[in-house]
Amino acid sequence: MGKTINLNTNIQLTINQLVDLAKQLPQKDRLRIASMLLDEDTTFSKEELKAKIKEGLDEIHLHKKGQVKLRTLSDFLSDV
Repeated sequence: MGKTINLNTNIQLTINQLVDLAKQLPQKDRLRIASMLLDEDTTFSKEELKAKIKEGLDEIHLHKKGQVKLRTLSDFLSDV
């Protein structure tokens, strides 16, 4: 198992930033996050969340084919 780090912090993220971050996670973790978000009361619809998740997954498939370059976690965090 890889090393992990626990961070307790309050970082405000937009939905797009959350999607960008989720794109960098393994599929199992992405699905877990999506499940948690769907179970909570949110200010956006299930359909909107599903569309964002699908968009992220589609982008991951393009990345695996070498058609899209994803940002690193370091790049993402530097934008926050």
